Amino acid sequence: MLDVRRLQVLRAVVTSGSVTAAATNLGYTPSAISQQIAALEKQAGIALLERVGRGVQPTAAGRLLTEHAAIISRHVAEAETALADLRAGRTGRLAVRYFATAGSALVPPALARLRAVHPGVQVDLKLVDPGDPLPEIAQGQADLAIVVHPREAPRGVHMTHLLDDPYRVVLPRGHRLASKRVIDLADLADEPWVGEWPIGGPCWGIILDACAAAGFTPNVTVESEDYTNAQGFVAAGLGISLIPVMGLSNPHPAIVVRRIRNPEPIREIHAAVRETALDNPPLVELMTALRQAAHHAVHGKHPS
Repeated sequence: MLDVRRLQVLRAVVTSGSVTAAATNLGYTPSAISQQIAALEKQAGIALLERVGRGVQPTAAGRLLTEHAAIISRHVAEAETALADLRAGRTGRLAVRYFATAGSALVPPALARLRAVHPGVQVDLKLVDPGDPLPEIAQGQADLAIVVHPREAPRGVHMTHLLDDPYRVVLPRGHRLASKRVIDLADLADEPWVGEWPIGGPCWGIILDACAAAGFTPNVTVESEDYTNAQGFVAAGLGISLIPVMGLSNPHPAIVVRRIRNPEPIREIHAAVRETALDNPPLVELMTALRQAAHHAVHGKHPS
């Protein structure tokens, strides 16, 4: 295999017309240049230079390798430029995973800011609901995921808290508890429930834990795939439901929403990234934008 460094030495000799001139330009001794050329000729198995007067000129093989050395040099320069752009966040690609209610409140404004600051970065955006995107983060198949905080994050995954999203009880209008401003969770023990599908998901686990703390297990009579459908079932009088605030951006006109206490279920929403990627400029910018979007979702202030 030809040595790339020796190819560049050959190019310097051919361009300057002599070993001595090439040595001066490269900061080497003439004997060192000659040794590099001799070693390259041994690798190539053919003479690369021939003496002409006090200088040298390339043989046909020498001209061929000099042309390829120029191509290699150009490609290396292009690679260095591309690498510098990637390090600075001017180019690149981010794979982002999210769940539905986070998509409407957090992802759009965060991506808008990322595009404004890093317009050359491409984003692969994928909805994973239901599903657990944390294995994709841990295995390097995705760069950021918005998740409901699991009890244990995979090794090497860093979790950043974005916001706390409290649950509210959703009742049909005219329900016996609708006149109350705040409802004790235990008061819902005998109600039929519209449950969240999948039943084994982290959000439903939060509800089950809260109900267990209040001394009961909810009687699920209807399972719903999303919060919009759940509101429709409640409006039709088929049961009550617990829905997080972020899932109530467009409440059904035939329901009432009330706070819960003793206890108040809350889901913690986090952004998950690999610990080794925390110095990636576009990813850092996206994390900042998500925190601002979360602040707006909680406090109603437009992110700056």
